[in-house]
Amino acid sequence: MPSEFPKRVSLLGSTGSIGTQALDVVRAQPGRFTVAALSAQSNAELLVQQAREFRPAAVVIGDESKYQQVRAALAAQPETEVLAGASALTGIAAHPDTDVVLTAMVGYAGLLPTVAAIQAGKDIALANKETLVVAGQLITGLVQEHGVRLLPVDSEHSAIFQCLVGEEQNPIEKIILTASGGPFRGRSREQLAQVTKAQALKHPNWDMGAKITIDSASLMNKGLEVMEAKWLFGLRNDQIEVVVHPQSIVHSLVQFEDGSLKAQLGLPDMKLPIQYALGYPQRLANTFPRFNFLDYPQLTFEQADTTAFRNLALAFEAMERGGNAPCVLNAANEVAVAAFLRDEVGFLEMSDVVAECLGRVSYLANPSLDDYVLTDKEARRVAQEYLVRK
Repeated sequence: MPSEFPKRVSLLGSTGSIGTQALDVVRAQPGRFTVAALSAQSNAELLVQQAREFRPAAVVIGDESKYQQVRAALAAQPETEVLAGASALTGIAAHPDTDVVLTAMVGYAGLLPTVAAIQAGKDIALANKETLVVAGQLITGLVQEHGVRLLPVDSEHSAIFQCLVGEEQNPIEKIILTASGGPFRGRSREQLAQVTKAQALKHPNWDMGAKITIDSASLMNKGLEVMEAKWLFGLRNDQIEVVVHPQSIVHSLVQFEDGSLKAQLGLPDMKLPIQYALGYPQRLANTFPRFNFLDYPQLTFEQADTTAFRNLALAFEAMERGGNAPCVLNAANEVAVAAFLRDEVGFLEMSDVVAECLGRVSYLANPSLDDYVLTDKEARRVAQEYLVRK
């Protein structure tokens, strides 16, 4: 895809935390980016507001019951086609007037649109880690087949990507993903059994959507990032390490075969990795706040507690098993988090749901795309059945 500006961006998940920050980046870089398409699952009001400002060629509202509302609100904007539903979302992912697709949707829902975008030859700015968790081998194969770029947006993976620029001939010994530890760092399992939804939604460093915030509190988010890193950077399982870094300044590190470590540092602000992915290979000047070492006289690191935070251990287990096991883990976790947010399951019990599904859902060593779709459905069914029984 062309690297010259302006780049035409289709933004899937434009009303969420990543999506709104991506549009902040577009606003801050006039002339460098245009918006080709926008999508949202249910926030029709904000989608309409964004469409009026950025005037894309198409918008998609996932919730089909809100189609007429969006269509009526944009009736005076004939250059913007209004669509609804999952098939329309897959369609705009492959929109011909797009250079790069930023996948900012949450969860498994990002898989099929990402596949469609890659098959249409679009570069991917990947904020939807579940795409690689669920189907990493398939996605990386498609990326190679269609000659597109997969540009990470997660702060940790962006950090690794930035550390590797210019190091193409130097083999990686290992990567170190940093984790803040979330709001419950240092707590025992007994203490974690008492935490509430309100407590879990208060992340100490990052401003994120509810699902990712809960995943960060349980360390499942770090487990998903471990699997994402495996596929993004072509790593063996034993080349990935997790270290807790409460200040969230060192976003991740790469160690090379000579023992040298490279790290990328910065304030915990998602706009920087978003801008880097959209503007790559150029670094674009901006007015984002700058990191000052004197404001952070101590940067500390500690081992992750996989006993108290069982989700991280389950993620490593699923990665070791391979096949469709990561797909099972992701689906079960999405069901468990949704139940926790409805106050239907306790914080520690989310891990029980995941473990149950990993033990019960049929294992496939070499799944196809259709197998992933069926695995996701089966895992969600098993998770729901377990929640009903408990």
